[in-house]
Amino acid sequence: MIENLINTVNGFIQLNVIAYIHELYQYPIKLISLILDLVIVIFLGYKFIKSVKKSRVAQLLKGIVLFVVIVAISDLLNLKILNFILTSVMTYGVIALIIIFQPELRRTLEQLGSNKFTRFFGIDKDVITKTKEDVYKIVIAAMELSKTKTGGLIVIEREIKIKDIIETGVILDAEVSPQLLVNLFTPNTPLHDGAVIISENKIVSAACILPLASSQDIAKELGTRHRAAIGISKESDAIAIVVSEETGKVSIARDGSLIADLKEDALKKILIKNIVSDRYKEDKKTRKNVLKLKNRLNKNKDVRRGKLKMNTLKF
Repeated sequence: MIENLINTVNGFIQLNVIAYIHELYQYPIKLISLILDLVIVIFLGYKFIKSVKKSRVAQLLKGIVLFVVIVAISDLLNLKILNFILTSVMTYGVIALIIIFQPELRRTLEQLGSNKFTRFFGIDKDVITKTKEDVYKIVIAAMELSKTKTGGLIVIEREIKIKDIIETGVILDAEVSPQLLVNLFTPNTPLHDGAVIISENKIVSAACILPLASSQDIAKELGTRHRAAIGISKESDAIAIVVSEETGKVSIARDGSLIADLKEDALKKILIKNIVSDRYKEDKKTRKNVLKLKNRLNKNKDVRRGKLKMNTLKF
């Protein structure tokens, strides 16, 4: 079997590899197609390995490799009976593989006819479209919390990163969904206190502690959540959505000011404008101003952390 394998490999090299090299020497233009061919094969191989790495297929592939190694060893050691049995099994191996991988093959073929197949090639949804969808999900969650008068505080990170705030909570790194957002603020659950942080289209952290605005910055009837929302909007360019557990009213904190008692359409319009429209149509001058503000905040990071320890409380 080993000799047959060596002869097959030599024949393949002679007929394909060496002949192809001669052809490239005669027609250098074909080098472009070779490079494209290699790039596609490497990319598909990488995506295949990445897709099966965390699935049961990876374990099956390890078993197949081990089986082939055992066949080769049995032939090398001249274990004729064992080698005969194993090679006989390999004859029907293709059919066995189809049966074993049937669920995975079926799922891949189904995805060929759907948009989900683009995810296999790393072509995900347009960022703007994905951000708009996330905004709609956040609005749905806020309205659901409002109906049940469940307190909530959702912070959406923008250009200025708030990593130090994110690290005060429990890291989640989950997809944005109204069900998860509502569940996070359900009373008496482990993560219902504090704020949920959304960054780069992910729910990155929950139960986060925010810096509080001073009492003179807000009306006396507003509570700790509203103070925290205004506080984070003053410290960064983040937008905070607050749901009052007393009245069920939804408010937005932006640039240190609070817009109170928002209905669904108004909430949606404000979020779309500030998170989608303004963000992706920002000119170079605005970006430079944001970078300057970011650098200034980074310089005062130690001072900010000191204030956070003294002036914050979990709610």
